[in-house]
Amino acid sequence: MNLILEASNLVKRFQGLVALKHVSFGLMRGEIMGLVGPNGAGKTTLINLISGSLNPTNGEIIFEGNILQQPAFRRARLGIARTFQIAKPFSGMSALENVAIAALFGSEGQQRTMHHARQFAQQWLDFVGLAHRSSMRADSLGGPDRKRLELAKSLAMKPKLLLLDEVMAGLNQTEIDEVITIIKKMRDQGISILVVEHVMKAIHALCDRVLVLHHGQNIAIGKPSQVLNEPAVVEAYLGKKHA
Repeated sequence: MNLILEASNLVKRFQGLVALKHVSFGLMRGEIMGLVGPNGAGKTTLINLISGSLNPTNGEIIFEGNILQQPAFRRARLGIARTFQIAKPFSGMSALENVAIAALFGSEGQQRTMHHARQFAQQWLDFVGLAHRSSMRADSLGGPDRKRLELAKSLAMKPKLLLLDEVMAGLNQTEIDEVITIIKKMRDQGISILVVEHVMKAIHALCDRVLVLHHGQNIAIGKPSQVLNEPAVVEAYLGKKHA
């Protein structure tokens, strides 16, 4: 198996609350895996553990070796990038400057000058369809453009693994279709992707496999067409009477 990421027996407790309970899975190189489940299932907590925003109570994460002792910035330098549910660009800076900072922070950031970072940033703004907004203040962008900016920032870090946390939330159908196309192009760049999403059309269109969490536990993993119709998954989303 050619795994880029392997999580084993992950547990996360917040005082009395157990947010994740013995979650294990592997992500293949070049794979797009969906991470789905009802609100409160533990999806963002899992993303935070992989990116280094949080440390697990128990368990192991393998990416270019065991990364549990690596802080978030070192994981970014190793090639892990992420987006956030709520985009918070650097206020008062242009979209181009926001992405250039990401380019300086990522896996090849130490090798770049600011001039090179700005050129690199412009390429990724163009890639996500935001080149025409490059000189605008990032905090003046609308919701859909902030989503695109999040994608450009993460790509400018030149990741091997990209963690996408609800990048389609709040978008209309046309905008969702555009983001689906961008994510497919990301995979074509050789990036492995773990995507948290509630838009089931996107999960079916994008994902090779789906990991389903419920109450912090992995209740199913496999192809979307199979997993999303399993009674346990339907019950987790809709309740027993629909299962």
